[in-house]
Amino acid sequence: MGDRHLGCRPQEPADSTSPLVAVSSDALSSAIAAPGRSDAPTAARVLDTMPAPLCCLDDQCRVTYVNAETERLLGRSRAELLHRPVAEAFPEGVGAPMESAGRAALASGKPIAVELSRRCPQGHWYEVRAWPTPDGLAVQLLDVTARRAAQEAAARTAARSALLARVTAELSGALDGASALGRLARLVVPELADSCIVTVVDREGRPRDVGSWHGDPQRRALLARYAAVRLSTLPAASPVAQALRAGTPVIDSIESVLALMPPGEPRDLLRALGPEQAVVLPLPAQSRTVGVLTLYLDPGRGVDEDDLATAREVALVAGRTVDRVHRLSQQAQLAEGLQRSLLTDPPAMDGVAVAVRYVPAAEAARVGGDWYDAFLDRNGDPVVVIGDVVGHDTEAAAAMGQMRGLLRGIAHYSGAGPAEVLRGLDEAIVDMHAGSLATAAIARLERGGRLLRWANAGHPPPLLLDAGGTVTVLGEVEGDLLLGVDPAVHRREETCHVGPGATVLLYTDGLIERRGDSLDNGLARLRRHLAALAGTPLDQLCDQLLDRMLEGTPQDDVALVAVTVGARG
Repeated sequence: MGDRHLGCRPQEPADSTSPLVAVSSDALSSAIAAPGRSDAPTAARVLDTMPAPLCCLDDQCRVTYVNAETERLLGRSRAELLHRPVAEAFPEGVGAPMESAGRAALASGKPIAVELSRRCPQGHWYEVRAWPTPDGLAVQLLDVTARRAAQEAAARTAARSALLARVTAELSGALDGASALGRLARLVVPELADSCIVTVVDREGRPRDVGSWHGDPQRRALLARYAAVRLSTLPAASPVAQALRAGTPVIDSIESVLALMPPGEPRDLLRALGPEQAVVLPLPAQSRTVGVLTLYLDPGRGVDEDDLATAREVALVAGRTVDRVHRLSQQAQLAEGLQRSLLTDPPAMDGVAVAVRYVPAAEAARVGGDWYDAFLDRNGDPVVVIGDVVGHDTEAAAAMGQMRGLLRGIAHYSGAGPAEVLRGLDEAIVDMHAGSLATAAIARLERGGRLLRWANAGHPPPLLLDAGGTVTVLGEVEGDLLLGVDPAVHRREETCHVGPGATVLLYTDGLIERRGDSLDNGLARLRRHLAALAGTPLDQLCDQLLDRMLEGTPQDDVALVAVTVGARG
């Protein structure tokens, strides 16, 4: 704590466990200011033997009386203290607040209590109590060490609890372990350390420093540079290497670490940073270590068991986060692999060009049930399909594959129109995949591509782009009831004429859906960008449309299928 003095505050009782006694102002005034009374010698002896430091000051704050406990506390005799200004007679940090409290008491005519801003001789914390007497002031020092220690312990406990809560909140929903842990260093400084570096082991087993933070803004760039170069030169005996290898905490002095490091930039940077001690804690995940948390302590700062216990809990939360993200990533890779294996390239079709695209979501856990399909029905007419199974997991991806196969089989065997194919798929879902829900839209090009026939089960509406750049929304925006609810529901089937060079686009809602924005706005953006791409070759049109609509990796999966009708003579 610094040397600044604390302000005055209302009087509080001394600690119940304190050996010092709080004496009333009336008793002290009587004993000191009325020596003619018959009980004055007895009272003076009582004050002289009381276990609380006590002194009296005149109205100029000069010492006029000290008891034996004050002599013992200061290690000075009464002769050395009497008649001197209290600010000179008492040590720095004690005399000044005593004088300040005394003058405040004289000015107000009321008792004043001030807690000293730093420890006094013998390592104790004291509270100054001053009150006016007929001849000046009485000043008493009360030992509040126990109270102060309890307050500081409570504050440290609250700070550690708050830190753990912040770390848990920050990391619990993270879907990118490296990015989340990169922010961890800022959370633990300055509560647990003066600076920190967070290290994560990547999938190839190589450690990478993903985040650093220093409590001193002037040294942050220096620490960031050290984090960028240190791992390449740290020897096998370094605390970081030991913690990664053994999975146990390592505490070592910086001098010992510097002695292990070869000459070069990393060693110079660490010395320039000036920490005194390093505490390296492994980030545990099941049976392996997925990284380390390196805490640096500057000179004069120690680490106690409570700090270490808190740091271990922080490391445990961080390790679980990395492990969870790794498992989500593995699940996402499995789901995406399954999804891509089912989303085959379209066959060649006479008179039309077909393009398909699939973009997985940015969030690993959101790989799901988007699908497209393109095939020829039994009459040789091109059919394009877009669909989306409700859900974002491997089950949704598996259900997508089954529904895609069912729809293709129903369409090819029956030769029925889009509405009847959807009705057959709806019945199959209810009977064979109870609980599954999906949206889908089907479009079939007939009469050599001159007529488009389509039906929509709860899916975003297909769009028709003619050769002149006009975009038409096909059907209602929301379509009919989605699949898996009521197979007896009536499903509409609509048709429209298609001119040479026209493009039909089917897509999933990830293309137009944005957080904080409406689907209507998303659909309007899609129509605008699609119109601007009129006349563009189909593959380029699909790629540029995704670039303009997504502006990066989407929050949800995106699938689309587009077909352009060739010119006819």
